[in-house]
Amino acid sequence: MLRDGLSLVSAVQTEVEVLAATQKIDVYCVPDPAREAERARMGLLGELSTGPSLFEPFHGTPGLRLVRRCLRKQLTWHHELERRARAAAGSVAPDEDTEAPSQPAVDFPALVVISRGRPETVLDAYGFKPAQAGVYEAVPGLVMRVVVLAELPRTRATLLLRLLGSGRRFREALADLAALPDGAWEKSVATPLLVHFRFASHEPTTDEEDDVSAEIRAWFEEYERKLRAEERKEGRAEEAARAVLTALRVRGIAVPDVARERILAEKDPETLERWHERAIVAVSLAEVLDGLS
Repeated sequence: MLRDGLSLVSAVQTEVEVLAATQKIDVYCVPDPAREAERARMGLLGELSTGPSLFEPFHGTPGLRLVRRCLRKQLTWHHELERRARAAAGSVAPDEDTEAPSQPAVDFPALVVISRGRPETVLDAYGFKPAQAGVYEAVPGLVMRVVVLAELPRTRATLLLRLLGSGRRFREALADLAALPDGAWEKSVATPLLVHFRFASHEPTTDEEDDVSAEIRAWFEEYERKLRAEERKEGRAEEAARAVLTALRVRGIAVPDVARERILAEKDPETLERWHERAIVAVSLAEVLDGLS
């Protein structure tokens, strides 16, 4: 009926096969229920990851075409999760035209689009409403949020997300990161990555920002020096541990896997030196390692 009726005014096909091109989700996370307390301390990023979620960050401001690609990933991935659940349960494929209530329940993953600026056409097209400063939610059925980096408040709760920004806001985020105590979780996550990927690769500063940028650069360079010193220390410890194992091998002393792991895991140079001196003259492993019965 539909085919014949529409054929009066349209070119009509039936049973059209839909082929989904391979896509990659930028970041997909499934929350660990045992770590809810830690997630609660993560600010906005923790709020955005309370359920299975796809994160799609953009360097610029995406339009409808790019966001539709993200929606396609979301729908295709949910279909794949359902397929895997059925396979794990030994269920047959359901009729596509039915709800199939007996099939395993699979949470529909949320989609979080991270945008540098406000994507007006996207917000209008999908009926987004403000949820909080810098965060917009689409109509419930889409399970989609847009985070606008340029609109996020300058608070610790938004820091890790603001480090995905650029220009002045990126430098502000760097300054906020530098001001945190050394044990802050944000530093443990962000600082090694920023050093590795050279934070200076972002667009150059303007004249009025030179002073604060120089201060931030000095902090990162000091961190990098400490990081390299720690790497050199670890390298020397590994060499010393290998020397202990070599001495034991020369003495014909067997080293079980547990003892080998203990030697390789030791980082104290004085302990490794003591073990090496003992290994040179030892006749058993117990004479070398402290506390080995």
